[in-house]
Amino acid sequence: MSEPDTAITVALRIPGQWSHPRELLERLPSGYRLTPEALFLPDGAEVGFGAMGADDQFAEIFRTSCRRPPSAEEQAAVKSYTVNAFLSGPGGSLAAARTMMRAGAALVRAGGAGVFIDNSALAHGAADWLALTDDGSPDAVSFAFVSIVRGQTDVWTMGMHVLGLRDLRMKRADVEPEGDDIIEIIRYLALGEKPVADGHVIADLNGPRFQAFAEDAPANLARSPMHNPYGRLRLVSVRDIAESN
Repeated sequence: MSEPDTAITVALRIPGQWSHPRELLERLPSGYRLTPEALFLPDGAEVGFGAMGADDQFAEIFRTSCRRPPSAEEQAAVKSYTVNAFLSGPGGSLAAARTMMRAGAALVRAGGAGVFIDNSALAHGAADWLALTDDGSPDAVSFAFVSIVRGQTDVWTMGMHVLGLRDLRMKRADVEPEGDDIIEIIRYLALGEKPVADGHVIADLNGPRFQAFAEDAPANLARSPMHNPYGRLRLVSVRDIAESN
């Protein structure tokens, strides 16, 4: 998908220590405009805006959700945050995801300590978010928005709907110790060169590796930002399929 999907809302939280809305306004990068309800980007894109005071849980949630450890300075800033700024906008494509990355980066540059993504329960310190935004490649966007969850028997993703894609599920036994298999497939899908649908076989130079089977998204996420309306792809090892036959 190249156009935003209005059925998908990307939700970001940016903790900061702004003492007054005016301080945030004054520190925004040139070309950005903020109202009580919206952030306007230099290209004319509009992203929903809101804010609320700090609570006693978010700082720890942010810390434990980071893909890479934030710097000591970033951790201290999150721990002592006073305001949580909220950004919301359509997802469903790489272009839409990049718009949300730029919006989040604007608030980070205005003093935000990092970005937490409600769609995948994933967080990034300020420096990492800015680096990923500046990169903007499919790899960077998927790394920013897509989390990988390891259960006892399965491994699955959350957040692929931000990019307009189905989430993935695999048997944990089929994933290499470092998780390279699922990471490679996320990158392959994010490039968007060859859509993967039900029955598609994913192969490499050594031959077929996985076959994809479409399935519904988990029902328990239906009312949450993590819900993927496109569903999931269950990736089954071709070896397992051959053995079962």
